[in-house]
Amino acid sequence: MEVPVKKGFVLFITALAFVLNIYAVAASAQEKSFIVVTGSELNSGVVILHIQKADKAYHLQCNQGAAGCAALNNGRYQMLELPENYGMYDCKNVEVYAEAQAFPDKGMPDRDKKLGEYCLVEK
Repeated sequence: MEVPVKKGFVLFITALAFVLNIYAVAASAQEKSFIVVTGSELNSGVVILHIQKADKAYHLQCNQGAAGCAALNNGRYQMLELPENYGMYDCKNVEVYAEAQAFPDKGMPDRDKKLGEYCLVEK
């Protein structure tokens, strides 16, 4: 004798699978890389970090006083490029982590240890 499955339960499981699939696609679209902060400045309320990534110069920018905006000391860090339409800025958003604690064995960062969130701008 078969027990009928409720429609609501089936819809819930389908929706859950859809959300998990979207999360997996977004997580796989993130690119991790090492960066070196070579300097920082404050210009009209915008924090600007000068960085090197794979022998190319970039700026990281954020709005002073915004959550996740910090002027970092010179040194090596890991940067996570977020998928399109993720993050607080209308540009290519990145998160920066300390080099040693950034990406555990699973390949994803511990979001509680994020040092900042920035807009990545090519020089």
